[in-house]
Amino acid sequence: MSDTGTLYVVATPLGNTDDLSPRARAILMDADVVLAEDTRRAGLLFQRLGLTRHGRLISFFEHNEDKKLPKVLDQLAEGLNVALISDAGTPLLSDPGFTLVRACRDEGYRVTPVPGPSAPVTALSASGLPPLPYTFLGFPPRKKSQTERLFRAHRDTGATLVLFERKTRLKGTLTIARDILGERDFCVARELTKEYEEFLRGNLGDLDSFDFELRGELTVIIAPGKDDGEADEATILERIAEETEAGGKPKEIARRVAERSEGWTPKAVYALMRD
Repeated sequence: MSDTGTLYVVATPLGNTDDLSPRARAILMDADVVLAEDTRRAGLLFQRLGLTRHGRLISFFEHNEDKKLPKVLDQLAEGLNVALISDAGTPLLSDPGFTLVRACRDEGYRVTPVPGPSAPVTALSASGLPPLPYTFLGFPPRKKSQTERLFRAHRDTGATLVLFERKTRLKGTLTIARDILGERDFCVARELTKEYEEFLRGNLGDLDSFDFELRGELTVIIAPGKDDGEADEATILERIAEETEAGGKPKEIARRVAERSEGWTPKAVYALMRD
């Protein structure tokens, strides 16, 4: 498909317009089509960046992605170059675009990343919390039970957790994190690269002293739990009770407990369950 167009996945500034790369600037100006999560915001972004747009600006968001997909593939087949952007940062990270990129890969169209600002990495780099390994969770689910399940699944991986959250849900999400993950260090990064950028550090055990009246875009980072060495039998029994409440067959529960417990195999946990 040498005569077909290219899909460019373009990172745009989180706030500071100087963070737009020269390559991204050139691609956004020359693209035949620019797919934007919000065309109004995209238009304002082009104004702030001082960009003269050559191509059409088309809305492309979560609820119309499937509908717009065939048209975009047709445009690529015609040889048009398409740039995909989000409201800010790197597309696909909690933003639309995954379905499109996968379809382009499946159809053999060229997909090229144009790297740049990314809120998860930007926040992590300046948080002072362990950077590796880390897991990006996006926005937590709206239902409490689903958020509990999410944190439970990542409780014992040893990874720093990075997520987005809205200010109205921040207190509830951090409270769930405390209940599931324990008293871990955390950082809330707000207004990244903007005038009022701020990094707020704390511990999940001291949420009562934390100011939740925060404005702006929020990125939350939660440190991994401390390795306390090989778990004793009493701890294993507590974890068996926790995982039993979460549901599953005995051998599945034993496997989950073993994954959380240094020095324990699923077989050993299962034997303890049967005693």
